[in-house]
Amino acid sequence: METFYLTLVIILFALAISDLIVGVSNDAVNFLNSAIGSKAAPKWAIFAVASLGVLVGATFSSGMMEVARKGIMNPDMFMFNEIMIIFVTVMITDIILLDVFNSLGLPTSTTVSIVFELLGSSVAVALVKISRVGESITDLHQYINTDKALAIIFGILFSVVIAFTIGALVQWITRLIFTFKFDKKIKYYGSLFGGFCLAFITYFILIKGAKGASWISPEHVKYIKTHTTTIIGICFVFSTVFLQVISMIFKKVNILKVVVMIGTFALAMAFAGNDLVNFIGVPLAGFESFNEWKASGLAPDAMSMDILNAPVKTETYMLLIAGIIMIVTLINSKKAKRVIATSLNLSNQGESEERFESSAMSRAIVRSSISLSQGLGKVVANGIKERVHKRFQKPEKTDEETSFDLIRASVNLVVASILISIGTSYKLPLSTTYVTFMVAMGTSLADKAWDRESAVYRISGVFTVIGGWFLTALVAFTSAALIGTTISIGGKIFVFVFLALAVFLVFKSTFKNKVNELDEEEEDLIEPILETTKVLEKSKQRVTNSVLISSKGYFVALESFLNEDRKHIKEILEEVEYLNRKTKKWKNNVNSVVLRLQADSVETGHYYVQIVDYLRELAHSLNYIINPLYEHISNNHRPFIDVQNKELTQLIHKVQEFYNKSIHIIKEERFDKIEELINERTEIVEFMSELEKLQIKRIKNKEVNTRNSVLFFNVLSETKNHLFHSVNISKAYRDFVLHSKESI
Repeated sequence: METFYLTLVIILFALAISDLIVGVSNDAVNFLNSAIGSKAAPKWAIFAVASLGVLVGATFSSGMMEVARKGIMNPDMFMFNEIMIIFVTVMITDIILLDVFNSLGLPTSTTVSIVFELLGSSVAVALVKISRVGESITDLHQYINTDKALAIIFGILFSVVIAFTIGALVQWITRLIFTFKFDKKIKYYGSLFGGFCLAFITYFILIKGAKGASWISPEHVKYIKTHTTTIIGICFVFSTVFLQVISMIFKKVNILKVVVMIGTFALAMAFAGNDLVNFIGVPLAGFESFNEWKASGLAPDAMSMDILNAPVKTETYMLLIAGIIMIVTLINSKKAKRVIATSLNLSNQGESEERFESSAMSRAIVRSSISLSQGLGKVVANGIKERVHKRFQKPEKTDEETSFDLIRASVNLVVASILISIGTSYKLPLSTTYVTFMVAMGTSLADKAWDRESAVYRISGVFTVIGGWFLTALVAFTSAALIGTTISIGGKIFVFVFLALAVFLVFKSTFKNKVNELDEEEEDLIEPILETTKVLEKSKQRVTNSVLISSKGYFVALESFLNEDRKHIKEILEEVEYLNRKTKKWKNNVNSVVLRLQADSVETGHYYVQIVDYLRELAHSLNYIINPLYEHISNNHRPFIDVQNKELTQLIHKVQEFYNKSIHIIKEERFDKIEELINERTEIVEFMSELEKLQIKRIKNKEVNTRNSVLFFNVLSETKNHLFHSVNISKAYRDFVLHSKESI
């Protein structure tokens, strides 16, 4: 029996490590958005500061560990065997939930998932126990810490509204004071603004969070609490003087960058202090429960777990180990760019590709907002409107490198740090994802980043993200309740069944061998393109990868169709659809890239636009070839007859040779061979004309039906378009390279 429960403890810690890696990959990068979006420092410096914040913040999590022990349930109502079922259920559900949501690309929160998993599993185990001992279902409230659970749930929900509202209000006031042309004002008021920010950061992070730190004695905590006002005043004065002195000594030091970097440290610290409980709180509670049960000598179903009601002081070394795992994951996370991109896209001050489609609700909200604004405009005096408008007037020349300026970055970090730290100090596991995201959305609204060109898309994006959060809560509660009920009724075997399922999903997600060539060429949102040489390098990579995917797509699709291999057609169709999304993104970002080119690169910009247009058309034509083939074989229609198969096989080989030459021309820049490529295309087109005539003869001889002919002619027609766009890409790329090298 002891071996079984020891195995469960080991499983809990193994799942905790996996949870740390998966969770940090999704959540931790939220505190990097402001520093990266405003270009406050080089990427390595931002990650170094954030990592230090995570390591220090990890030691502040000790008090938060009580949430996993008694924040949701009343542990004295459960026996050891029941509490272990609850803990194992929570961790297994969390792994499965995060994996499924990540696979679907839906946003989620580790805080919401862990809270609702604890609630769902506790309710499930409690109901099974109630049915066995013959109690009434009305006794359920004795098992669940309803007051605390409701406080946590409402705290999470209210944090969405509060974070958005406070973020918008603080940003509006700040922008009203500093405006977008803040360089001169920062020279005079920057140190005061920075001192104010740092004083609040110090209060809420270092002082309020101190009582949760594993390395601060109760005497020190009491002293800090007694002298709070004095310490805040000293912090404000010291920070103000310090910032003023360094700005005077080092003329090039930007006070706002200092604030953003310290704010990044603070928010990273708040993240670790608040979210570490999501990953290791349950395993640590399980480990302590096991030790107490082992020492008691009682049977697993005879030992009450009232021990979990006692205060907990987690060992500092355990917190530091968890912090180190978080740092390593943060630095090596390949998902960081995608997470950053979503937030920066919805808060971008300038033009950017909108990642979300508009919805009826977002359109209605924008129309209502415009009407409300026009109505208020009639009430407010013209003089006031004009003065406010001037304060929010953006400079004609904006920094295209950044998503927003340092003023907004500072507000994002300071407000989010304060709100998360308040939650931590009251031991409420507020979601750092919710708070940082909603603060960023609020400041974006106040800064008029959501204008009439982008508002419907960004509001729709916000609703999509929030909808994902509510879905997380529902799925977490339901899944944990089902798994908890199954294990409670079915016995130990189901622990390993669900564990095997979790391991399988994680293994499949981690080692899934489905990598698109274009994944290696992810958009670089952190280091924007500025020089022609970089555009040249990026364009070559894009063109080469696109032509390679086109070649592979054409060959695999037609070969698989001839072999009636539906699986491989579907797989290649997914790759082609991915290429379609990428080319659409490149086309939507043309303005941004052209603006970032050197001033004398007009011709280069012209040919860059041509390349993107032809790549888009190439992806379209490939899609028009493969989709009908996939539908034909999916609907189980009759395959092509033998003679058609032979003709298409010949066509495939000719097109493959054409592509090989095209790739060689692009990779080696052998533009002297473009004429040969054009001649080869002409020969293939003439061959397809012969195939069309042969198909017409088959129609007249009634050898094929209408569906067969439509599909056959479609392949030939779209192949012509495909070859045409391929040649145009080679020619446009040639002109682009030659003009680029002239302008360098």
